[in-house]
Amino acid sequence: MGSEAGKSVFAKRRKAPVLILASGDKVRHLTVKPWMTALGIAVAATLTVGYFGATTYLVLRDDLLGASIARQARIQHEYEDRISALRAQVDRVTSRQLLDQQVVEKKVEKLMERQSALTDRHGKINELIERAESVGAAQPEIPVPATKPTNDDRRASADSPFDAILGPDAKSETKTAGIDPITTRALGFAPTAAESPANRADRIFSNVSLSLKSIEQQQMAKIDNLRLGASEKADAIATILRRTGIQPKDGDSTEDTGGPYIPVSNPTGDKFDLKLTQLDLALQRLQEIRSQAMRYPFGNPIPGAMETSGFGYRKDPFLGTLALHPGIDFRGSIGDPARSTGAGVVISAGPASGYGNLVEIDHGNGITTRYGHLSEILVRVGQHVDTGDMIGRVGNTGRSTGPHLHYEVRRNGVAIDPSGFLNAGLKITSLL
Repeated sequence: MGSEAGKSVFAKRRKAPVLILASGDKVRHLTVKPWMTALGIAVAATLTVGYFGATTYLVLRDDLLGASIARQARIQHEYEDRISALRAQVDRVTSRQLLDQQVVEKKVEKLMERQSALTDRHGKINELIERAESVGAAQPEIPVPATKPTNDDRRASADSPFDAILGPDAKSETKTAGIDPITTRALGFAPTAAESPANRADRIFSNVSLSLKSIEQQQMAKIDNLRLGASEKADAIATILRRTGIQPKDGDSTEDTGGPYIPVSNPTGDKFDLKLTQLDLALQRLQEIRSQAMRYPFGNPIPGAMETSGFGYRKDPFLGTLALHPGIDFRGSIGDPARSTGAGVVISAGPASGYGNLVEIDHGNGITTRYGHLSEILVRVGQHVDTGDMIGRVGNTGRSTGPHLHYEVRRNGVAIDPSGFLNAGLKITSLL
């Protein structure tokens, strides 16, 4: 019985389910096998997972699209911000370049103005130097120590940053103002690798400005030297004139002058123009005093001749008694030239008692000179003569013991010792 019961249970376990399908009068029986059950479960599970996956995708799709769109928008905004920043940076660089260019152009313009001014000043100085040389006031040039260029400066002379900034004509214009490009570069420092173009340009402009300033100082020093030399020479000549009893007419004299009063609004004015005015006044004063000195009898009537009798009391050569000799006798040969010792007008030319053939010249300011015992008179009354002009020839006419020239200097008609004028003439000659 036990085995029968076991078989019964086993038969119950192995009994497969049966599906009955009825369609009208037809009835069909379908046995459901285990694999079919497993397949159905798998299909159902797949469908379920697919359903839930599709549902989840549909739910999350909008969020994913929104996140993607937001990310794209964020990337686009960042890109646009970067482009804006780059544009702003380009604008700043462009603006900076424009500003730098304007600054450079202004600096170049100022440098060109200074160079032009220095060139004009150089021309004015040359004119005054020529005047100074004509009146004997030119001073020797003071050598200016030149800065020795370095090897870097020599290498940079062919293509310098200054030429690149100022253009190809800058070098020639710089030379016009007297600036040596090599010396200019030697005043600065060699550019470093980290030096920006703006800083290099500023350094070059600073160096050129220093060079222009140096040239300006040299011009000022030259003007001061000329003015000082002219003033010293004029003072020296004036002192000699006063020692001989002649009061020179100074340029500051108010005698015989006049005119409307027009005050100067800016007495100081430009420093350079003021110095030029001072130099011009000093040269005018020297020229006036020099012309006065050349007019008065500071020359020698017979240069190199021996003096045989001086001014003062002596024994008369004819009577042997004490008498005043109002001049100086110079030994000479008949026919030797007798020359005027100063500029003036002939007021007498002919025979005169005791003098023989006499020439008398008026030099102004009460000063006259007489030339006696001439063998021949070569001038006429009213004729103007200059210093050194030949006015006659040495002779032995009148009250004379032999060929010689009697020479007198008179102040307001009174004979004075000519040796004072002759000695002063030796000093004045070196100043004229």
